[in-house]
Amino acid sequence: MRKLTKWIKSHPLTVALVIAIWYLSLFTPPETPLSRIRFIDKWTHLAMYGSLVLALWIEDWRTRREAPSWRRTACLYLAPVAMSGLIELAQAYCTTDRSGDWLDLAANAVGALLGAAAGCLIARRPH
Repeated sequence: MRKLTKWIKSHPLTVALVIAIWYLSLFTPPETPLSRIRFIDKWTHLAMYGSLVLALWIEDWRTRREAPSWRRTACLYLAPVAMSGLIELAQAYCTTDRSGDWLDLAANAVGALLGAAAGCLIARRPH
């Protein structure tokens, strides 16, 4: 439990983004003029998961002060993508007005990959 508490304290932005993503993914958004933009849903997924993974990378680097190993790199990418899959399943089976969409999962994975690439550049640059 202490490790989890320490991790939460050292990754506050990541935790806030995870909570926000779960909330936004499980409530029904209102109709807005943005809804008319083609593929706005997929762009939103790219931005959410790109931001999440970038924040995770930056906070991880700030905590460790070293570039992550390949194993850690995989975890920093795969954990948010796995969370995305859980959210899609929750939308499909635990809500009445949302549906799970595998294309959303794909957009999340691509967004996470972009965030990881940016985070990798930041973590690997000399300081």
